[in-house]
Amino acid sequence: MPRSPRKIAVIGAGILGAAIAWRLAPRGVQVTLVDKAQPGHGASSHSFAWINAGAKEPVGYHNLNRRSLEMWERFAQAIGDDGDPGSVGLRWGGKVSWEAEPVAAEKLVARVRQLQAWGYPSRLIDAAELKDLEPALDLGPVAAAEYSPNEGQVEPQMVVDACLRRLREMGCDILPDTEVAGFEQNGDGRIVSLLTSAGDVGLDVNLDLDVVVMVAGTETTRLAALAGVNVPQAESPGVVLRTNSLPPLLHNVPVVYAPALGDGRREIHIRQCADGSMMIGEGDQESLAEDDSQAHADDLLARACRYLPGIGGATAMPVPVGWRPMPLDGYPVMGFAEEAPNLYVALTHSGVTLAPALSQLAAQEICDGSPADAVLGPYRPQRFAGLTAEDVAAASHPRFAKLG
Repeated sequence: MPRSPRKIAVIGAGILGAAIAWRLAPRGVQVTLVDKAQPGHGASSHSFAWINAGAKEPVGYHNLNRRSLEMWERFAQAIGDDGDPGSVGLRWGGKVSWEAEPVAAEKLVARVRQLQAWGYPSRLIDAAELKDLEPALDLGPVAAAEYSPNEGQVEPQMVVDACLRRLREMGCDILPDTEVAGFEQNGDGRIVSLLTSAGDVGLDVNLDLDVVVMVAGTETTRLAALAGVNVPQAESPGVVLRTNSLPPLLHNVPVVYAPALGDGRREIHIRQCADGSMMIGEGDQESLAEDDSQAHADDLLARACRYLPGIGGATAMPVPVGWRPMPLDGYPVMGFAEEAPNLYVALTHSGVTLAPALSQLAAQEICDGSPADAVLGPYRPQRFAGLTAEDVAAASHPRFAKLG
């Protein structure tokens, strides 16, 4: 790797790709950002966009997420208009969750105790404090409840748009609706140019590239294979709904996890977006779901209304099923690929939480030639060399097993 690369192509303009491009551009690098559609319209558009480290394990992965959570304020100020983090929809206030049934309550208490052992500020609260935090909630039975005051939310599209504005101010090239169809590689596997297609037009992008950063989300597996690199993923479909814009309902805590209603359907999570619409999903953030029908959206809204009656008059607008990036073992893939030495892969679930930290670390590794092994060592692409989906599933990796 050249110590000071001059020409870099970033493939993928979701929240992580846009953040990496923004980190690279001030480093004296000619950056070209390429996206097969409109920036931010892939997995970022389906994200629940909850900034947290509480749902992440083991402790090393938890610490990476917590590090990034704590960077979000500065990151938002740096990319936001006039240094305003609110211009990207960043809102703090924490997350509350509670359980109605004894077995689920025991698990919630155990999870809070584990987080506290790791130094995370999650704490148990009673029903009265929960009601004080969000008076608009209709709680029902509360067997256990917790509050994580350091968590928050953001609007991914606003983040992407802010990064693009900063990139344009720095003279970077942004190529939307431009699909990467292949790579030109030299004898040692280094990529020297991208073959792209914009409509029916084929062209080479940035001949003599120094680095290609692949941040293509679910497309990463296919594109990496074109360069001879194995980056396997698990299928991870997710479904959320949005409502029409509503007056402010969640005044103190932006993210709410409410319990299952005891009828076999999963728990509900709710947040109110910057435009006043509500985003509602079910299960945890790794639950798999493909039902994006209007009937399912109406059902989700009705279940959310049980806990937040103020949304009773809202209209449910289903979002088409979103296929989320999910490395095969569930953990990030970050680093240069041995098979294509100037290809830097950046693939992760939880891209919203992790964007500030992973973008900073990627820029450091790419521009300074200084590997962040103490942080990213467990997440190198080489761990998948020669492995298939069946291999990892058979190994019963705890994170992979959780996804199943």
